[in-house]
Amino acid sequence: MTADPEHPVVHGELAELRRRLDVAYARVEGGLALLSHRTEETDKELDDLSARIVVLEHARWPLPAVAAVTAVGALIATVWQAIGH
Repeated sequence: MTADPEHPVVHGELAELRRRLDVAYARVEGGLALLSHRTEETDKELDDLSARIVVLEHARWPLPAVAAVTAVGALIATVWQAIGH
């Protein structure tokens, strides 16, 4: 058998390719972990905002009710002035 003179070079190149692949894999894993974390945080913020909107919707006066109360108040004031008080 004859020894291949390029054999050590091939091993070195394979080791370099393996190292680069490991680095790229670590970057992808890190990016995926970051995206997952951001998604969880966004979901929490969305839930918080939805809860705040529900509270605000329940706390506000509906405009037709405000208009009706104002109209009744104006009618009472007009009747009172017409009676002469």
